[in-house]
Amino acid sequence: MSHSISLQKTRGAGLSRLQLVLGLMGFIWLSLCVYVIFPDAFGAYQSYITLPAAAAVVAVYVLMFQMWRGSRIAIVGLSLVSFWIMVSVLVPALPLIDPNKPIAPFLSPGSSKDGLTFWLGTDMRGRDILSRALWGSQRILVWGITSTASAYFVGISLGLMAGYLRGWWDEVFSYLTNVLLSFPVMVLLILMLNYLGQSPFNVILAITCSSAPSIMRIVRGLALQERSRDYVHAAQVRGESALWIMVMEIVPNIRGPLIVDACLRLGYTTVAITTLTFLGLGLQPPDPDWGLMIREATSSAMVWKFAYMLIIPSLSITTLILGFNLIADGLRELSLRD
Repeated sequence: MSHSISLQKTRGAGLSRLQLVLGLMGFIWLSLCVYVIFPDAFGAYQSYITLPAAAAVVAVYVLMFQMWRGSRIAIVGLSLVSFWIMVSVLVPALPLIDPNKPIAPFLSPGSSKDGLTFWLGTDMRGRDILSRALWGSQRILVWGITSTASAYFVGISLGLMAGYLRGWWDEVFSYLTNVLLSFPVMVLLILMLNYLGQSPFNVILAITCSSAPSIMRIVRGLALQERSRDYVHAAQVRGESALWIMVMEIVPNIRGPLIVDACLRLGYTTVAITTLTFLGLGLQPPDPDWGLMIREATSSAMVWKFAYMLIIPSLSITTLILGFNLIADGLRELSLRD
């Protein structure tokens, strides 16, 4: 009996810590969104809007380190992702060269010009690659996290209704899901962006439509399992509404698989956004973006001397995606131990 009570207390503490982490992550995301979407709204104070989020990044790292310290893989992934998030919130206040200002083209890493040192060189238009690489993290994280969050909101909502309510809810949502899943993901993204036009909002909408169906499938299956559990029956006997049962009872009990899937999906979304930008369907010049940097460097990087133009943004994308994947692997490892 005492063991059961202590286990419940441990789970309750873990849930409270997770809620705190999610709240801090929401604050970080909101700060970045305000800076990216409303770049001129705060005038001279714009560069300081994201600074409070740096403290939140440190707090999230410490909390998640304590939660995941049993898995080295998860800690390595957490460190990689936290590094890029910290860069994205601090980059407005860093003493960097304007990422869109042409100074001198094709300068090799470590070169100096007009009293400025270009630690990672300049591109074919004379723009500082270090500055563009650091600023690019902000764009990919804002649109990647927003797209994934939007897809999860839609997917979880439809999946819960289909799995818990069943009946015609299940038939209609499952049919729509099957229609969307019949398209290859990249084909669906290209078709939607060609029809809707090229803008960050349309990228979010396209990724939501391509990712939500698979999330809905996962949530539907989990909800079908949970709807027959005793705690759901107890809530029904108490007279709780279907909305309460789905949101307050079922969702907390299926959070484990969803968190693992979310980490993997963040990596997939990063790849998708970068690929769309490389194809000319994502963020448009002159925004500093990793996919755009790769696209612009493809011709120049054919000469080995200028390969750094392609290697630097490629390594940036690789480390971020690797971080998300390692977190997912680490969480899976921890769940197997439990």
